[in-house]
Amino acid sequence: MTTPGSTMGISDSLGLNRIVLALSIARLADALGNSILFIVIPLYVSQLPAPWFEWPESVRAGVLISIYGFVNAFLQTFTGILSDRTGKRKPFIQGGLLLMGTSTLAFTAATRFTDLLLLRVFQGVGVALTIPASMALMASASNAKTRGGSMGVYSTARMAGFAAGPLLGGFLYDHLGLHWAFYAATFFILLAFILVHLLVKEVPGTGAIKKNTPFRIFERRLLNWGIVGGGLATFMMAAAFTMMTPLETEFNARLHETALDFSIAFSALLVSRLVLQIPLGRLSDRFGRKPFIIGGLVLMAVSTALLGEAGSTRQLIWVRVLQGVGAAGIAAPTFALAADLAETGSEGRQMSIITTGFGLGIAAGPLIAGLLAVSDFHLPFFFVGSMLAVSALVIHRKVPETARRGGGKDERRGGRSC
Repeated sequence: MTTPGSTMGISDSLGLNRIVLALSIARLADALGNSILFIVIPLYVSQLPAPWFEWPESVRAGVLISIYGFVNAFLQTFTGILSDRTGKRKPFIQGGLLLMGTSTLAFTAATRFTDLLLLRVFQGVGVALTIPASMALMASASNAKTRGGSMGVYSTARMAGFAAGPLLGGFLYDHLGLHWAFYAATFFILLAFILVHLLVKEVPGTGAIKKNTPFRIFERRLLNWGIVGGGLATFMMAAAFTMMTPLETEFNARLHETALDFSIAFSALLVSRLVLQIPLGRLSDRFGRKPFIIGGLVLMAVSTALLGEAGSTRQLIWVRVLQGVGAAGIAAPTFALAADLAETGSEGRQMSIITTGFGLGIAAGPLIAGLLAVSDFHLPFFFVGSMLAVSALVIHRKVPETARRGGGKDERRGGRSC
């Protein structure tokens, strides 16, 4: 695939150029704004009436988290196709950020649970507009030889935002009130909109799908094992990342810990991934994508299975650190592998498979954990751990390598069709 952004380098060794850096900073601000809601949404649910949904508060909060993930995952393929057909990425990114910002601000006017439900749907649509276009622009703007580093910078910025947002949300809620958390979230999302408007330029030469090409959601030629395998890897990674969230009460009771202890353990994954994301992405440029993806899945399989065995908060923190190391090995190399395989003019559609996998994992992880833990607390961790191991085997046997040892790129454009 052509990489027109490669001539615009700020630092070739880091895989940086103006577009990569601008998108990464914008993604940090966007993630910071969105992750503030992780803390305040469950608190808001407890304050609003829900006459049509007489469910426990924890169930209503879980529905709000999951519907956001399912909506954005379902729509990403459609928005990826639309951005491919127009050959324009920036309008989709800005439109999605604007929709997310306005719907977040509208939370302050909500009076019922159904209002929150509708606003979460709008937020899911906004994310679906933004992510495939951003990843397609990243794929077009990055150099094949340093793409792992580029994706590492982008993913690290995103994780930094996700790590800081809950802390800021909790501080604002405790000291200034609920609405100030929504004001701050809106500010950071709109800041991302401004940064994209000022700093991000469309990459010339990406090309749009020809106008007479039939509008197809899926094309077999675009669904090679590399793209589908990458979607599977991000799905399992995200499911393992979020699955302990609905079991907070059980963890606190078992380990005799406070909510703060649990939040520290939860954030340990984000911190370890944040530290290792860029180095592992750069190493995947030199030594290949697959070893890091497979190693990350295996490490996540073991550490996820051990989550339910933690006997103290300290043990839980260390297990989450190991999960973060595994996630760092999966994320940037997977995005880079998919970008290597993406066809010019179809980047949005193909990259959306990867981001859709992540969105579905975010939504499915808590549901899997909540359902399986009814029969046994340890069961969901063993189940997801086993699925991670199976995913590693699938990647090993089916997914092609796209980066040769020593930093050269494998010239193959895709794997065998699924």
